[in-house]
Formats: sequence, C-alpha cells, structure tokens
Amino acid sequence: METIDLKQRIAQGENTTTEFKESFDQEVIETAAAFANTDSGIILIGVSDKREIRGITIGKETLRNWSNRIAQATDPRVVLEIESVDIEKKSVVLIHIAESSIKPVSVKGRCYKRVGNSNRVMSPQEISQMHLNATGQTWDRRLAGNAGSDDIDPKKVQWYLTQREEVRNVARPQDMDVTELLKNIKGSNREGTPTHAGILFFGNYPQSFLQNAQLRIVRFKGISVTHPVLDRLDCSGALWEMVDAAEEFIRKNIRLLSFRTSRSFQRDDKFEYPLKALREAIINALIHRNYQKHSDVRVFIFDTRVEVINPGTFPEGVSPDAPVHEPVNPILSQFMYDIGFIERYGSGIKMMKRLSNEWGNKAPRYEFHPLETKIIFDSPIQESTYVEIDDISEQLNERQKNALFHVQKSGQIATREYAEINHISPRTAYTELKDLTDKGLLTAVGKGRGIRYVRKMDDQVTD
Repeated sequence: METIDLKQRIAQGENTTTEFKESFDQEVIETAAAFANTDSGIILIGVSDKREIRGITIGKETLRNWSNRIAQATDPRVVLEIESVDIEKKSVVLIHIAESSIKPVSVKGRCYKRVGNSNRVMSPQEISQMHLNATGQTWDRRLAGNAGSDDIDPKKVQWYLTQREEVRNVARPQDMDVTELLKNIKGSNREGTPTHAGILFFGNYPQSFLQNAQLRIVRFKGISVTHPVLDRLDCSGALWEMVDAAEEFIRKNIRLLSFRTSRSFQRDDKFEYPLKALREAIINALIHRNYQKHSDVRVFIFDTRVEVINPGTFPEGVSPDAPVHEPVNPILSQFMYDIGFIERYGSGIKMMKRLSNEWGNKAPRYEFHPLETKIIFDSPIQESTYVEIDDISEQLNERQKNALFHVQKSGQIATREYAEINHISPRTAYTELKDLTDKGLLTAVGKGRGIRYVRKMDDQVTD
C-alpha cells in the first residue's frame, strides 16, 4: 500500500476495516481475528487512536515474531501479510488481515466480530450462524430438535398444496403421502425428521420447538414504549397463521380516516397506513430474521408511526437502496412464495415504497442497529394535505370496523352476512349497519331482503 494511501487511511480514523495501535499487544491479535471474521482489514502499529503517527522501534525478528504470535493464537489461523513502512520518517508496521474462508476464527476460545471501530465478542447464536453461513448451510434447513413426523399437521400441508396450485398453478402431486412430500420440498430430511422450515410452516405447534419464533404486537397510547399499552397480541402458530393474525390485529388498532380532498367535495375513508405494505414488512421480518437469536419479531403501533423490528440485519451487500435478494432462510422464502404471500424475490422493499407513495404516505425508513433492523412507517396525519381529516375509529366497535374492512375487500355486505361474521342476531346487525349509514360510511342499496351495504360517498343519491 502506498504511503499516500496510508496517510489518507489514517486521516479517516479507525473504522470497520482499520485499527490503530501504539504497540503490539493482545488486542492486536483479537483485532486480527475480528477482521478475519468480518470483512478483512489493516492494523497500523505505531499510530495512536488520535491519528498521531508515533512510530515504533522494531528489530530483525520483530515482524516474524508478531506474525507467529497472531498465527499461533488464532484458530483457524488467520491469513496475514506484515511489513514495515516509513511514514513521515517514522517506522510503522502494517498488518493486512484477509477475510477467513473458514469461520469463525477464535482467540483462546472467544470469537470476535468487528462492529464500527471496535471488536465485540460474538454470542453463541452469532457463532452458530456464522458457521452455517461459512459452510453454505442455512438455519431453515437444519433439523428441528426432537421433532418428529407426528408433529406435522397434515391439514396444513394440504392447505399449502391447495394454495400453491391456485396461486402458482403447480399441480398437486398424485399418490404421494405427507412424508414424501415434505422430503421433496425440504420440509424434512430423508428419514422424515422435520426441518426448521417444515416445523415453522406445517407444525402442529411450532413454538414447542422454536420458542422465539413468535410475533409480538403492541399498541401504545402515545409515541413511546414508556406510554400506556392499549392492546397487545402475542402471535404463535405456523408462519402464515401469524401473518394473518397480525394483519387482523393491526387493522383493529390503526385509525380509519374519513376525509375530503382539496379538489372534490367527495368523502372517502381509508386506513392511515397501507395494510399491504405493513403486511409485507412483517412477512419480510419473519422469513429473513435470524432465528438463532432469542428475540422475537416485534410490531409497535404508536400514534404517529408503526415500527416493525427484526432481530437481524441485512445480509452482506444487501441494503434498502440495493435490495438484491439474498434470503437468510431460502426454504421459508420459497414456501411463502408458493402460497402467494410474497412475489418476485427481492421486490418487497420496492413494493412497500410504492404502496406507501400511492397511499399518500412517506416511504418507509430504516434504522439499523448491531443486533436488529427497524422499518418505520410514518403516519400521514400531521402532514396531510387533506382539507379535512376526522378520526372516526373511536366511534366504531370492532364489529363495525370488521364490516368496513370487509366492504373494502368485497365491495358490499348484507345484514345476514354481518350477523354471521360477528356471531350476533340479525336485529343487532341491522342496528349497527344503520349506525354506519348514519355516520356516512355506508349506504343501503336495494330493498327488502335484498338490501346490501356499500361504501358511501358524499352527495351520493340513492333510491
């Protein structure tokens, strides 16, 4: 490396690939291991952490001794190059550490990872995940502890086959039992022992084997987790069951807004967030998370935003700006694709942005932490361009909210249907539907038993 390049590197300070040391010590060895476990790097000995070039005195065997000490203290041994360079007429030792092809590298039984400008001891879960990544094996393909074929729900397998056929036009296999099918789709090994993916998608109760494979949703009153909790739901079951339960909860705990646009006297109503975008964020968190971490996926609903928190980080080389598909759990991703819960691989981030823009909301933003990734959907209320916005959700009961959601999806609802969905009498159904018409949210169309309720627009005239 040229002297001018080294000066520029020193001026930039310590970071994920650069470390300064005034002398050779144990931390040099730990840094070498951290670089080998992460993304390579250089160690400059004779430079202070304040970027001052102090220089260092070395003898004939110094470089050889330091090289041997690093090699002997690391397992597997790191690949390094060491040399002495002159910077501002002072001797500085440059040690270049290559990224190891066999990971993780340990020092006295400890594994280190480079995070920012420091070294961090890796957790057992991180060590296991790094080993899997290095060997090309993924978590979802590993066997699920003591699970057996009896822990698989055949009904869930049949549901999956039906969905796959309807959504992806994949014919159902003929004369193949559940055990053989699971082997073919990597839901189990050759002996029929379920994989993590198999249990998480088809298990009777996946959390018996994967306690952290849960989804926790909390609705706070206010803008902070220190504020009172209004509602919460701990989702469990198969992966797709948790997604559906989460959507139902969110729909009941975000505001249904009624508004007039600035260019029209028409009135419309919609949720403050695009549900499809929130659903996509939750699916991404569930299928791309690091299941070896003890944390669960969390969704926090505040007055001004919704946060989806994934206990994991983007794969190396992947970011919101460069969403190349690099699945952490490719089998789970395939299962979700098969049933239509996700579309083209790697399209989720772009889709969430597009849906938010079409909804009139800001694009979701990301916050990155060493142990988790957070995607944030901001509420449009404070910055809305609508002339009038009314929060009507507090005026409705849960059955009425369900009815409005049903009408948004299906276009209409009848009194009998409302009663059946909510397990109430026709009289109560009629009363609550009439309340929705009185509030200007629905309008009755037709006569007698043929009456149905559709969305109401202002100044709409009906017979």
